[in-house]
Amino acid sequence: MLLFGIVLITLGSVIPDLKTKLQLNEISAGTLFSILPFGVLAGSMIFGPVVDKFSYRILLTLSCAIMCGGFLGIGFTHSQGVLKLCAFLIGFGGGAVNGATNALVSDISEKDKSANLSLLGMFFGIGALGMPLVLGILRDLAGFEIILSVVAALTLAAGLLFILIKFPPPKQPHGFPVARSLGMLKDGVLLLIAFFLFIQSSFEGILNNWTTTYLIEDMMIPQNKALYALSSFVAGMALMRLLIGSVLRTLTEKKLLLISFVIILAGLICMKFGNSTVAAFTGLIMLGAGLAAGFPAMLGITGNRYAELSGTAFSLVLFIALLGNISVNYGMGIIARNFGIHHLTNVAIILFVIMILLYIFIFRKNKCKNNT
Repeated sequence: MLLFGIVLITLGSVIPDLKTKLQLNEISAGTLFSILPFGVLAGSMIFGPVVDKFSYRILLTLSCAIMCGGFLGIGFTHSQGVLKLCAFLIGFGGGAVNGATNALVSDISEKDKSANLSLLGMFFGIGALGMPLVLGILRDLAGFEIILSVVAALTLAAGLLFILIKFPPPKQPHGFPVARSLGMLKDGVLLLIAFFLFIQSSFEGILNNWTTTYLIEDMMIPQNKALYALSSFVAGMALMRLLIGSVLRTLTEKKLLLISFVIILAGLICMKFGNSTVAAFTGLIMLGAGLAAGFPAMLGITGNRYAELSGTAFSLVLFIALLGNISVNYGMGIIARNFGIHHLTNVAIILFVIMILLYIFIFRKNKCKNNT
């Protein structure tokens, strides 16, 4: 997950160098950012059945090799076609690693799945926060090709590690239960969880992609401070996941999410009605902390419901979650262009209300299912 955080940050960080080297225009550069999420989407869709059938070693090792090749390709190619293919490969490998590591932690956690998944998610935040600092240091010492080579070496090292360590045996070695897998599409609780994560991923996505513009254009905050404010969102999420995985690990998913909603509400109030840099920083830290529990809690419930097909179940909910991130981000762009970026907080409030409604339905239906 640390690697996945590094992967998502690195490509964006070297885009200016790629534009100069390959003479990319804004449309070509934007295409790379569009291709990467579809790679993540494809990796998220395919990892589940593979790990349920063959366990984790093959998938994690190959995914790291694919990412390694993608980074080397981007660093040294002179072809825009190869550049696009490599962006997809990086996303594909990253999406598979993201899903498989979550499913793996769920499988090896006999109890406190959500707490352990929170600790896992914390490392994504460390990678996403730490990589810009590392890139800044390396940029003064070497070109972007060397930086991408270092990242490629990290992914290759992780792949070699996955060859050596022991994994749980495959859960379906003698045949994949197609009927049971298709039956997930009829499981009301699982679908509600998937759409909760659809909204959760959308919420995180619009904050990651549109907050800087909102702070600069609507709150008149200087660009350098706006970028630091966005980092505070990731820091709030990473810190809260550390707390969930340690001092708060005994809380149930229901109580944890209830506390999270209170924190999100406080963050939205700061963002909606605050008019200073302090209000923006405070609001974003609270929003990061409030959103931290969503994925670990819902994936924890999913792992408990489908222990024998956890990979496939995780594939389904993560695939739907990423669809939300892509579609709602696109919709936010249309809203910002036609009606103004100040509607960012209004869209966030709508997503928040939908999350609460889905939360009510999920725990009501899950309780009824457990009672039966």
